[in-house]
Amino acid sequence: MDGIGAVLIDIDGVLTVSWEPLPGAVRAMERLRAVGVPLALVTNTTSRTRERIADLLAGAGFPVGAEDILTAPAVTAAHLREHHPGARCLLISSGDVRGDLSGVTLVDQEDADAAVPDVVVLGGAGDAFTYAALDRAFRLVQQGAALVAMHRNLYWRTADGLALDTGAFLLGLERAAGTEAAVTGKPSGAFFAAALTHLGARPEQALMVGDDIESDVLGAQHHGLTGALVKTGKYRAGTLEAAEGSPDHVLDSFADLPALLERLGH
Repeated sequence: MDGIGAVLIDIDGVLTVSWEPLPGAVRAMERLRAVGVPLALVTNTTSRTRERIADLLAGAGFPVGAEDILTAPAVTAAHLREHHPGARCLLISSGDVRGDLSGVTLVDQEDADAAVPDVVVLGGAGDAFTYAALDRAFRLVQQGAALVAMHRNLYWRTADGLALDTGAFLLGLERAAGTEAAVTGKPSGAFFAAALTHLGARPEQALMVGDDIESDVLGAQHHGLTGALVKTGKYRAGTLEAAEGSPDHVLDSFADLPALLERLGH
């Protein structure tokens, strides 16, 4: 297959901000659908299930369904089933993503003392990231529990501006506990491999579009994909200048993607 044969697309900051579509994003997605570009929406969002994300995007006009979406929680579930089968897992996450954690035994916060967790799983930051919850995670890891994080993003873009995300807390927890978490979302190789398998594409055939220079773009490029950074969402010029690599392509927004694909020979 010549040129780009599949596209991976981040959601938050690329298609939407606080689930409101960015200018031109719906039209660009419609153009991709019209020419039959195989695509997957790949997101570290940990506050909603695939089905709920699909409902929100469809309600905003995007021609997508749950089958088009790959989430960090879904990849985390696969990781836990493979590497910690039957483990008792304490989930600390804002938002309910249990629907994407099939086959995983979850221990409720109030039951964690009676059924001591084998794994601490960090999802999305928010009100659930209290001192008590993080201190419990710290103590459990010290006692031998494995630490798994759905991602290590430091912040994300909301309608009110940038907000702290899981990575800001994870760094401190890792340092305090003297350990390193297994990270399952972008930019892990397992995440990109799952998306490529879903699309039936090889890395050299695929383009990743994101607003996070590290997790989305350079992460994808490190695993053999072509990367395109959009200047929306969490994009900041200073972050791009300080990055340890350069994106293959830089776009003003997702609205410019169809033109890029034409140039690359889809």
